[in-house]
Amino acid sequence: MGDSGGLGESSVTHGWPALEKYIDRAPSSKEMMSWIELIVGQGIRRAGYPADSWTEQWAADQFRETGLEDVRLEPLDTPIWRPRSATFEIWPTDRPDDITRFSGLALPYTTPTEGTEGHLVRMEEGEVRGRIAVQEIGFTRLPQTEVQARATDCYDPEGVFPDLVQTVPFDLPHVLDFDIAIKNGATAYVGLLTGLPWETSDFYWPYDAERRSIPGIWLSGQDGAKVRELMASGACEGRIVSDATITEETTHNVVGTLPGASDHWVIVGSHHDGPWASAVEDASGVALVLAQARFWASVPRELRPHNMLFVLTSGHMAGAAGTQAFIAAHPELFPDVVLEMHLEHAAREAVVVDGEVVPTDDPEVRWWFTTQAPQLEQLVAESIAAEDLRRSWILSPTAFAPNPATDGAYFYYTGVPLVQLITTPMYIFDPRDTPDKVDQQSLVPLTMGAARIIAGTVGCEPDTLRVPIENAQAPTGPQATTDAQDATG
Repeated sequence: MGDSGGLGESSVTHGWPALEKYIDRAPSSKEMMSWIELIVGQGIRRAGYPADSWTEQWAADQFRETGLEDVRLEPLDTPIWRPRSATFEIWPTDRPDDITRFSGLALPYTTPTEGTEGHLVRMEEGEVRGRIAVQEIGFTRLPQTEVQARATDCYDPEGVFPDLVQTVPFDLPHVLDFDIAIKNGATAYVGLLTGLPWETSDFYWPYDAERRSIPGIWLSGQDGAKVRELMASGACEGRIVSDATITEETTHNVVGTLPGASDHWVIVGSHHDGPWASAVEDASGVALVLAQARFWASVPRELRPHNMLFVLTSGHMAGAAGTQAFIAAHPELFPDVVLEMHLEHAAREAVVVDGEVVPTDDPEVRWWFTTQAPQLEQLVAESIAAEDLRRSWILSPTAFAPNPATDGAYFYYTGVPLVQLITTPMYIFDPRDTPDKVDQQSLVPLTMGAARIIAGTVGCEPDTLRVPIENAQAPTGPQATTDAQDATG
């Protein structure tokens, strides 16, 4: 790959020239930001929370005002986690009255407890059975040279990828170690966020909605360092108290359609929930889907290459519940799907300055998971270059895991052709995901790039862009959900 990723000049022609005169009907970046800020202003947007219920209704209203047809809220049963408080106490085994107390965040969907006590042991140093497992966690630094080894192509006109190292919001070598602790008989888990670039205990992970049988807590880096020092000075005991509820409640996918020039379908989706008020994750995805709806509703039916279905799913932060429910509810749809496009996370790269997460003027690295049909890969590459969407990788759907690392992961197992965009900024599971982190200058280029890709499917039949999938059946269980999501949001 060269400096421009080997993509050359844009040569997207199929279907696009007839649409160019409608470009000014797409929403502006200012309007898209107003949507994002409105959504964020509702508060914490986890599935089942009032802010997410508001977003469902608001998005449906936007679909109707835009001119979509058959707009509906499709209900699904969703596991809802509501934390209230979580504390951890530690004391030397030989001085039971010398107690140090910390507050943190319970690991989502772990078992609440009025008080679980036990001897503390570092996971890497001893047997955890019957004890409280303690582990230090940090975010992984990912050189883009490692991504290059997995990529199909890239668009990097600045030539930054050879030297760029991205901080991703996971400790990739230890992403499911709390499940190892459970398997090995630990009575509780304490995660020390000592390796994070800023001070926080608000790490919303895991979000696979698997109900784990022991309590767990995240402690901030500074608190974690104190725990580490106490444990280094001698044997220690600990106690976790966590107050939370886990219920099954009804949430909704938001769906609307537009008729097109063929009997086949293009699906455009994202999710509407988030771990906090969450601007990038995924108020920005909601805005990108609404922008596609606005643009395609503004052009004549005969210029839409296929029927179009827009979906904003619920419960991404609850095990991709909405995506799985949508797929299960519409098996008849997928034989007629020409393309499924997912749009998530218009994000700015950030750096940490004096303990604060500060956005830069650069976009976060973009991953475009694309079915390995040469015609589709070329279409995506040309569309990215045409809109100058720098710092973009084109990746196979299985580049990092058995399925794409997106909310749309489970569409992979339907066999439909995919183009799924996502970024993974380091702040994405933290309340610091605020509107200033949204890559506002990319909102319109992303909208136009996605529209070019859709326009380029004109004349395609459902089988035109399909290739055999590597795993015909979707996996199940905690590891499967993590495979589907653990590089996303």
